[in-house]
This record gives sequence, C-alpha cells and structure tokens, in this order.
Amino acid sequence: MDRRERLRQLIIDLAVVHGRVRLASGKTAEYYVDLRRVTLHHVAGPLVGQLMLDMLTEAGLGPGPVAAVGGLTLGADPVAAATMHAAAYCGLELDAFVVRKGAKGHGLQRRVEGPDVAGRPVVVVEDTSTTGGSVLSAVEALRQVGADVKGVAVVVDRATGARELIEANDLAYHALFGLADLGL
Repeated sequence: MDRRERLRQLIIDLAVVHGRVRLASGKTAEYYVDLRRVTLHHVAGPLVGQLMLDMLTEAGLGPGPVAAVGGLTLGADPVAAATMHAAAYCGLELDAFVVRKGAKGHGLQRRVEGPDVAGRPVVVVEDTSTTGGSVLSAVEALRQVGADVKGVAVVVDRATGARELIEANDLAYHALFGLADLGL
C-alpha cells in the first residue's frame, strides 16, 4: 500500500465519526472528520507531513520557494510540525510557525510565534477547513507582520465553501483529500 492510500485509510478508520455534529462554524453535519486523531497519531502524523511536503513541492510551494508553513492554532500546529520534520528528514530547510487567535498580553506579545516570517514566503496549512474563516484569520495576521502568503494547504477539503472563499482572496488552495476520497 502506498503512503497516500495508507493515510487515506487511516483517516477513514481513525477520524471519520458518523452522527450529527455541530461544527466550529456553527453549521451541523451528519459526520465529523476529527483530524487531530490523525495528525497526532504515531503512524498517520508523519504520513501527513510527508504527503503535505510532496503536494506542496509538486505545486511549486515546497522548501526553497517557501520558507515556512503554519496556521491558526490548534488544527494547523501538528500539520506544520509534521511538514517541517518531513522536510528536515529530506535535508530541506522549512520552518514552522503558529498563529495565535489573539496577541499575548505578556512577553513579546506576538500573534505569530516561531521564526520571524517578515518578508518570507509562507504557506498556511490546516487540518481541514469548513468556511475558510480560520485560514483567512491566519492569513491576515501573517500579512500584518509582513509575511508573503503564497497559498493554503489542507489535509481534507470538506467542500463547504472554504476553497471558493480562499481562491476569491487570490490564494492558491491545495488539499490532500476531498470528501469523495473518504467515501463521504
């Protein structure tokens, strides 16, 4: 079984929960894809990083053209870390960053944590996006600190409008899997 098929099967087995669920966006769904069960899993997490790195590289957004990946905490954190580690394993330089929901009231009071992204090309990553709101919040915070946002990449596209909103904001959108890939 290749890596992509292995990750697809792990998402189906570990993350797809059937039953009525209220999403962060306020919408309801008859299933939930709990990707933290995948991105924080000892087998699936590294596969997320490897496949995300492959997808970004194929899209011209891998290490070199892009200096860092990250997004709004919490969904983006394990995706960014896994991608950074996959790149390091290949001898490539790719930093990760975390975007807070709000600036800290103490310390350096930064909203974007990690290596400085000012003037650097970055990609916003996320486990999944329903409306695109969280992703665009991260994009706004990154632009405020001077990052050059090149695109958005998610593990699973829920096909609920995020792609359209992100592309309407002149950003490239990439997804490892769609709902059809998961039998949903």
